[in-house]
Amino acid sequence: MLAEMDGTVGQCLYPLHRTKTIHLVRHAQGIHNVEGEKDYNAYMSEELFDAHLTPLGWRQVDNLRKHVYGFGINKKIELVIVSPLLRTMQTAVGVFGGEGYTDGINAPPLMVENAGKSNHTAISSLHSPPFIAVELCREHLGVHPCDRRRSVSEYRSIFPAIDFSLIESDEDILWRADIREKDEEVAARGQKFLKWLWTRKEKEIAVVSHSGFLYHTLSAFGNDCYPSVKSEICTHFANCELRSVVLVDRGMIGSDTAITNYPGKKPQGLDLPSDVVEEINPS
Repeated sequence: MLAEMDGTVGQCLYPLHRTKTIHLVRHAQGIHNVEGEKDYNAYMSEELFDAHLTPLGWRQVDNLRKHVYGFGINKKIELVIVSPLLRTMQTAVGVFGGEGYTDGINAPPLMVENAGKSNHTAISSLHSPPFIAVELCREHLGVHPCDRRRSVSEYRSIFPAIDFSLIESDEDILWRADIREKDEEVAARGQKFLKWLWTRKEKEIAVVSHSGFLYHTLSAFGNDCYPSVKSEICTHFANCELRSVVLVDRGMIGSDTAITNYPGKKPQGLDLPSDVVEEINPS
């Protein structure tokens, strides 16, 4: 009997409506990644304020877009959540946005031409999911200018079709020049972000964020898995890496009803199972 049960070790079964599919993406290569690898002190430079993507980063975006479209992931995504920094929004619209934008079409562009020194054409919002900027999934806050955002007013002018309504302050009041957010604080913010995800009705969501945020958020998971599975969850993300995970609501955080379940007994009829009969009338 034990040998038969061993096959279920490590397996879990959950109601489908208690799950969401989340496609996690780290932004493509930014100028701060290049300069910071040469000299860590470069992260302190104001020249890297709200770092934009490099030309190589845009090529990474193009390759991930081909992957997303090649596997049909783009057809399933109902919402794109993005950290409100230049490099993440450039990555998000480049991967999950529409095609090139043409003046006169009846939809605002996701990104205007040459946004953030990109030397990139405008990107359309046609045939793409909605995009929402959320501060909870930002990188470590404080000290590094590359992680300080611009005003929402400026972002709206270069990313017209991204929804910034959830950001409370036009200016960046979360970033401080003298205090860097601790790893455990980022992890706690990540758990708050995941709980917020359950307030969304969408079942398949893309999240475009940062290395530190993703790493410290995911490090809380996988402790009940084999080491190889945990490493799939908890290792650092490469630039423009995508990992698809299933988020499970085990604590009744969400209030979804099961839309694919069917109650049966329509019309009503006798349906006493044979195994129950045997329990009631043992031979």
